[in-house]
Amino acid sequence: MDDNRIAEMLVPASDAENGRRRQRVRDNLRRTVRRAARQIPFMDEVIAAYYCALDDKTPTRVRGVLLAALAYFVLPLDTIPDFLVGFGFTDDMAVLTAAMTAIRGHIKPAHRKAAREFLDEQD
Repeated sequence: MDDNRIAEMLVPASDAENGRRRQRVRDNLRRTVRRAARQIPFMDEVIAAYYCALDDKTPTRVRGVLLAALAYFVLPLDTIPDFLVGFGFTDDMAVLTAAMTAIRGHIKPAHRKAAREFLDEQD
């Protein structure tokens, strides 16, 4: 996936669109995490980013970037369909990596702790 396409997807959207993204992520996150856990080595950071996006103290622009990346992650049909074993999550990893690089400083220890608890529940 090219950098321009990734940047286009990560542009923050309106409050209404961010609300739709937030609901989509919430509805599909557990299912997607179970399917992608072995293919995405930084899943703990992805889940920490989710909790960062839910945190009202996180700046609005950062929340928008995270929600856009996470919404893309939970959609089963995207540039490379997620059901393709070995390849399905490569585009998701590119989008998530770009988002995480842009906002890394906003993920706090509390977000990482919540992520560990979330992942422990999945085992």
